Amino acid sequence: MSIRTERLGAVIQRDLGSIIQKDYQHGTIITVTKVRMTPDLLIAKVYLSILAPGRDDDAIFSYLEEHNADIRKKLASKIRNQVRRIPELHFYKDDTAEYVDRMEHLFDEIRKEREQRDLDEDKE
Repeated sequence: MSIRTERLGAVIQRDLGSIIQKDYQHGTIITVTKVRMTPDLLIAKVYLSILAPGRDDDAIFSYLEEHNADIRKKLASKIRNQVRRIPELHFYKDDTAEYVDRMEHLFDEIRKEREQRDLDEDKE
């Protein structure tokens, strides 16, 4: 990625995070974890981490998609002097935290197996 795409992605991440926190949370915690821009700066892939106890993530994504035009309009008011065209927003679930949890669980299992193997070898 070029410096321009990275810089614009960071600006959109910051501004979009404040827009979503201010207007679209409704009892959930939504964090914009990263924004990846296409090289032509026309599409922003927005990765969200959602903490919604007792709520379905798909419902939150569909709510954000329904209000995509409104969110984009609010974003445009913040970044209109920095870009010629406001990028389309595509929302994706950021599953990094789930991946980390899964990896930690696997490492714990490996550690327990090693400890058990060492105990079995000591008994012999």
